[in-house]
Amino acid sequence: MNGKEVVSVQEFTIDIVECQRRLEYEFRDPSLLVAALTHASGAQHRLASNERLEFLGDAILGFIVCETLFRLFPDSLEGDLTRIKSVVVSRETCSRISDQLQLIDFLIVGKGLSVSQAMPSSVLSDLFESLVAAVYLDGGLEPVRRLVGRFIEPEILKVASGEQGSNHKSLLQQVAQRDFGVTPTYEVIEEAGPDHSKSFHVAAQIAGRSYSPAWGRNKKEAEQRAACNALSEIQTEG
Repeated sequence: MNGKEVVSVQEFTIDIVECQRRLEYEFRDPSLLVAALTHASGAQHRLASNERLEFLGDAILGFIVCETLFRLFPDSLEGDLTRIKSVVVSRETCSRISDQLQLIDFLIVGKGLSVSQAMPSSVLSDLFESLVAAVYLDGGLEPVRRLVGRFIEPEILKVASGEQGSNHKSLLQQVAQRDFGVTPTYEVIEEAGPDHSKSFHVAAQIAGRSYSPAWGRNKKEAEQRAACNALSEIQTEG
């Protein structure tokens, strides 16, 4: 689709091109996108709303998150993976992603609701899950995996970091092996203080790249902090 293409639904007008730009996905069947954006209050009948898509999207999102967790954390037990998943696929997380994408700009609602007012988190969460289903039905699992990779994987890493306490080195190793196929190394940039009470300035390195160094009261602490810096930079870069 080229130019500023819009689709009219009853009295509503949706900027299809802009919505697809934010999703980084172009629909072959734009009617699926429109259905995903249609709240029950704005539908001519319940089957024309995004409720059925939300039902499917919830299952697809759960599957891909489980698949991602299984791949990212080969040494984690089922209980640990379940705890991470419960947070990542929660209403709060899905609602926050809708906010990041500003999907409220495209939501089709009835006269009883207004997109200018604060939307309940459940509406925003359902909206994201509906779009997951619409992308799946239009293009299969791969574009959904890309969408999840952009927005859900950073949430997974954030939650996993908390689950694993301060063990940022273990998490960085998993991320480095997944994304770069190598194991991180740590370089002591500088030492300070007397021999009996030295501090160390350490940087994590992955595939020839050095990330922001960190100080620690011993090498172990400095390496953990350096790994935390590297994780933060990797997440920021997407």
